[in-house]
Amino acid sequence: MKHTLSILLQNEAGALVRVAGLFSARGFNIDSLTVAATQDPAVSQLTLVMHGADEAVDQLIKQTRKLVDVIEVSHPAAEALQ
Repeated sequence: MKHTLSILLQNEAGALVRVAGLFSARGFNIDSLTVAATQDPAVSQLTLVMHGADEAVDQLIKQTRKLVDVIEVSHPAAEALQ
């Protein structure tokens, strides 16, 4: 199933690499990745599209939230179902 994640992370060197590395290490292929500035220059917004089973993606979201540079992770499709 296709999943779109929205991630707010600190705008620091290496933050994007750590997030992408986590996905790669877990065997997920990133279909699309977009990073943009926010109104706060210390924060960036990352939008990521990937394919994976719901259970595996839920686990990956939990692991992503544990990264030091990550401020917030949202999965709009999953939140709409709740």
